[in-house]
Amino acid sequence: MARKLGVSIYPEHSTKEQDMSYLTKASHYGFERVFTCLLSVNKEKEDIITDFSEIINHAKSKNIEVILDIAPAVFQKLGINYDDLRLFSELGADGIRLDVGFDGLREAKLTQNEYGLNIELNMSNDINYLENILSHQPNKDRLLGCHNFYPQRFTGLPYDFFVRCSRRFKRYGIRTAAFVTSQGGAIGPWDINDGLCTLEQHRQLPIDIQAKHLWATGCIDDVVIGNAYASDAELRLLSELNRNLIELKVQTEHNMSDVEERILFNEKHIRRGDISDYMIRSTEVRKKYQNEEFPLRTSVSQKRGQISIGNNSFGKYKGELQVILKDMPQDKRKNIIGKVVDEELFLLDYIKPWGSFSLKNKG
Repeated sequence: MARKLGVSIYPEHSTKEQDMSYLTKASHYGFERVFTCLLSVNKEKEDIITDFSEIINHAKSKNIEVILDIAPAVFQKLGINYDDLRLFSELGADGIRLDVGFDGLREAKLTQNEYGLNIELNMSNDINYLENILSHQPNKDRLLGCHNFYPQRFTGLPYDFFVRCSRRFKRYGIRTAAFVTSQGGAIGPWDINDGLCTLEQHRQLPIDIQAKHLWATGCIDDVVIGNAYASDAELRLLSELNRNLIELKVQTEHNMSDVEERILFNEKHIRRGDISDYMIRSTEVRKKYQNEEFPLRTSVSQKRGQISIGNNSFGKYKGELQVILKDMPQDKRKNIIGKVVDEELFLLDYIKPWGSFSLKNKG
């Protein structure tokens, strides 16, 4: 399924004009969904309908789907019957996210709603919650999954737990989502906002690296910015990402040749299937460039993240691109042409046998 980008808005903490401007901008950068929260809204029902419907209609005019975050208390506050989701449909929403679950049967019944609303489940638990819902025969086509975000520093999910939770949903082919945090966004649903990410390890990372990581895990379809408002630069960075391929930023060597540069940046690389612990080997390029010249240059010891190309002294391996995984001794048969930037080194572990990847100049 096609991967999507999303933003979040919090109308109770901003203005209608700011939110609509942000959605227009997000649409321009190719964002397709928006998360907004009813959990923290303290207004009368009529005011909520007025405020949210105009913003939601604007989002829909920009081809952005809208998910409303709710909980059982919201049903009570708004006087909504669980068997009638008319209000959310009248607001123009595409779906509702259940921040807190029910008993399994209730969620299954909600997927049968007559308005075609999707029901998005909270993914951030490692229990048989989803299996319980599925046992009650829901309309699976209307089930989605989305992780929580964590406004308080050091409360985000640990990686292994995140993977276990996510795989429960991927096992059944259910669309998944998780949150990344803008490093400049100051608005969230609550008065604490140390960033709004799902994974704790993402809290201080640049936003594009957070998104790359979520997609590299193979566990997440949609990446949503949790806080508002992300900067233009952040929106642009996410819009330029390859959503289906690991793309690593590279700091190049100043003496790299033109042909080495073409191999580095103009080719889609595939890791050889019979893998090595010491390097990622992209071997197809050596066939394509076998008639090119790769003069020997000064050689250095090989460090994790460095990228090399076999030079003229490397026989049949001339032109082969390698990304170093473990430190190795100097090898004069290889020219070092660049290095994966330090903050993206951990993404090397996600390039699997026969996995495709590309390399981008850091600039």
